[in-house]
Amino acid sequence: MIDVGEKPKTDRVAVATALLRMLPATRERILAGRVEKGDVLAAARLAGIMAAKRTPDFIPLCHPIALAGVEVTLVPEEEGLRVRVQVKTVDRTGVEMEALTAACAAALTVYDMCKSVDRGMVLDAVRLEHKSGGRSGTWEREAAPAPKAAPRRRPRAKKPR
Repeated sequence: MIDVGEKPKTDRVAVATALLRMLPATRERILAGRVEKGDVLAAARLAGIMAAKRTPDFIPLCHPIALAGVEVTLVPEEEGLRVRVQVKTVDRTGVEMEALTAACAAALTVYDMCKSVDRGMVLDAVRLEHKSGGRSGTWEREAAPAPKAAPRRRPRAKKPR
């Protein structure tokens, strides 16, 4: 683990996103609150926050950081739901891993809660969008759109014997 003890504490922010592609009917069920397991969006937000706080438990050599704030939003899009996570701290190292871990956990929670309806969902385009603070300063992803995933194939119906 890298020694960050001599580095000054600075304001740090990271924003990560993930896209969970799904059938339109699945997205509509989530938004209408018609998923048997409960409030998908609330559970995903909570999972993202919890994951950000526990990132050093999942990522080897990741420093434990006192987080000042974690904001998880899920935005409906044509192809599914976009997860956006913003993590803030005042510390000696950045929060990029916390933001990325939170985005994945939130998307995976949606998958878990909706897999009985749509097993073909795809977690896609997990990426850092922004980071600021520290010696390297601010980094911003260029405005180029995320690459499109290959189209989903529908499972073939089994032929009766």
